[in-house]
This record gives sequence, structure tokens and C-alpha cells, in this order.
Amino acid sequence: MRLELGYLHVKDVQFGDRTEYKQGVVYVNKTELLQQLVDERLDLVDAQIVRPGDKVRICPVKDVLEPRVKVSGCGQVFPSYFGNTEMVGEGRTHVLKGMTVLTVGKIVGFQEGIIDMSGPGADYTPFSRTINLILTCDKVEGLKQHEHEDAVRHAGLKATRYIAEAARSVKPDQVQVFETSPIPEQIKMYPDLPKVAYVYMLQTQGLLHDTYLYGIDVKKILPTFLYPTEVMDGAIISGNCVSACDKNTSYHHMNNPIIYDLYERHGKELNFIGVVATNENVTLLDKERSSNFCAKLVQSLGVDGVIISEEGFGNPDADLIMNCKKIEALGIKTVLVTDEYAGRDGASQSLADGDKAADAVVSAGNANQIIVLPPMDKVVGYPEAVNVIAGGFDGALAEDGSITVEIQAITGATNELGFNPMGAVGL
Repeated sequence: MRLELGYLHVKDVQFGDRTEYKQGVVYVNKTELLQQLVDERLDLVDAQIVRPGDKVRICPVKDVLEPRVKVSGCGQVFPSYFGNTEMVGEGRTHVLKGMTVLTVGKIVGFQEGIIDMSGPGADYTPFSRTINLILTCDKVEGLKQHEHEDAVRHAGLKATRYIAEAARSVKPDQVQVFETSPIPEQIKMYPDLPKVAYVYMLQTQGLLHDTYLYGIDVKKILPTFLYPTEVMDGAIISGNCVSACDKNTSYHHMNNPIIYDLYERHGKELNFIGVVATNENVTLLDKERSSNFCAKLVQSLGVDGVIISEEGFGNPDADLIMNCKKIEALGIKTVLVTDEYAGRDGASQSLADGDKAADAVVSAGNANQIIVLPPMDKVVGYPEAVNVIAGGFDGALAEDGSITVEIQAITGATNELGFNPMGAVGL
């Protein structure tokens, strides 16, 4: 598949009389936008804009999305969500680069996040450096948690789709081309370079720990092959409330740096064959089944090595190590990307599972590290949520508005795709 991404570099986002992109500015008709989001499950929906450097705190953050619109080729961005089930990943897609659509509101699950647009907390999240159009979405009384999450997820998707239309007919500032051939052809390319695949572990443990592939709950699938460009077109959507630091938001999926970096080295240092998407399970039987199928699928690709990224921690560490052990046993080298929960002093065991086969590991940092976030001039959302979200604790929110939390509570702080500025070096 051959995908062109046309980037329109966004300098500002403003509310205006019509939704359009002009000279680097995205104008959004707020009334029309909110009309798109009418849902009997939501009691309140509002929109506001924050920018890098603003003394603003956003909490609790649910998902982050990037406006992309398909202008040629099959399907549409976010396939299967708006009545179109065609495959994506080819043609041209335009991207409003530098802005996000970000959903926030009363807490759905206890594992939601904080984004500070300035101050020390801003250094830990990539979304302090984007212009964020924030949707505040509050549920009607009595709505169950899974329905609440579903309503907010769809509000974010609908808003992103509406805003992305502003980019459809505009000449992009920059175009990048990404291409992966069908497997038999791709394997034959670059015979002198190592063949590499990417094992993409997705959070699917249920109880608000869900991810969607072409609209299907990924815990219901067996490991499957994807063209990398499908991911760029929104084939994978976040629907989970795992710890904010290592949750892959929908924005993370569309901008997965492992995929982009593999493409950057494709044809130069390696032959990037494609992506194996797999799930993270609850029971031992399901873990064994998925890791068996994952290893078999990787072997069938005829690759020399794989990168494996995890999402979450604790229970998914077992899935990570099973995938590593079984793929290594086939003579295929692995590199793991994870983060650590090593205690606030950094002295505890970093992962819940381990094996000598896991001898090449990239760390995104220790999520238990404590940080004090100073008061902000404005809070979008409900700051009291920090007293109960993962990484916070009773009393985390002080009377002056400052917050003491683990960086676990900051959206993207230890992202296991490497979408963060932090890491660790083993000595």
C-alpha cells in the first residue's frame, strides 16, 4: 500500500463564522461543531481552545485525536465508525499537524490523566506542545461506565472528522510518502538488509481497557497482519482508561513513532515488512493462545527481527514476555519497548515478569516518580479527580490548587511507543 500524508502546519486554532483552514489558522464554527455532537447520553458538551504556554491544567483527560481526512483512495479515516468498512492505508490523507481534539469530562474510570500546558508537568507530555481543542463531555445521570466511555469516544471521533474536513481541499505544506508492498514482494526487496516486523501489543483487558481495530474490540481477535499505513489512517482507536502515562491515545496510534522510525530506516538499514497487531489478555489460557498465534504469524513473515511494544503494565508484562520468549525461540531477535514501575525510589522490580531472552529492552522511564505540579490560572475539567486517578492519592490536590502525583498520572509521560522525551540507560 502507498499512502501520501499531506501536512498542513497549524499555527493557531480559533472559533469563527465558518470551519476552514486559512494561512495556517484553523477556524472552527463552534455552533456547528457542537451540533455534530448531540447525543442523548451526554448532558453537557462544550468546546474551548488552549495553547502551548497557557497556564491551564486539563483533567481528567480521556482521549487525544489528530484531525486527518482522506482525500483520495479507498475508505475514510477511522474506518467502520461512520458506515464505511473499506480498508484504509492508501491514497492521500491530509493532516492538520500541530493541533489535537482532546476529550475531557467527569471521570469514567480511575485511570485517566492530566495535561499541564505550562510548568514542570508540561515537560512530560507531548500535548503541552500542541494547540488543543478541548471537548468537555459530561454524561446524563445514571449512565453506565462503558456507555459513558462509548459516548465520549464517539464525540471525539465526530468532532475530529468534522474539523478535518477543513483540510480536504487545501494544498499541503509538506507531503510524505509511505509504501509497503504485499508480503511476498516486500520480503524479496533489499536482499542484503535484515527483514524487520513490528509486534504491536494493544490494551484489551476489558473493564474500560479496550482498543478497537476497524471498529472491532481487539480482545475478540487473534493476532493479525496490518500494513503500517493502515494505522496512520486511524484503523486503531483507543477506548481504554489505563494509566495515563502509558496509555496509547488515538493520536499516539496515528503518529506511532516506531512505525515512522522503521519507515525512515526502510531500504537503508532494514526491510520493514509490516505490523502484527496482537492483544493483551486477562486469563493465562488467552495469553498463551494469543502469544502462540503471534509467534506463528511472525515466523511466517520470514523476518530476522521484531520490535515489540507493550501498552500498560503489570498483567500485560506477562503477555510481553510470552511474545518475547516464543519469538526468540524461533531464532528471531526481539527488542522490547516498555516502561517501568520501580517504586518511587526506583529500587523495586521494574516489570511483573521477566526472562533471560528479554536482553534488549528500551525503557520509557519510571512511572512511579513523584512530581509536584504548581497551581494553574485555569483548570479545564474536574481537578478533584487527581485524588482518585492512578498515580494520585487522597489529598493529592492541595488547597492552593497544586498537585502532588506520580508521573503515572500525566498523559503520555512514559508512553511505551517511545512518544516521550524520557528514557533510562542500563549500566
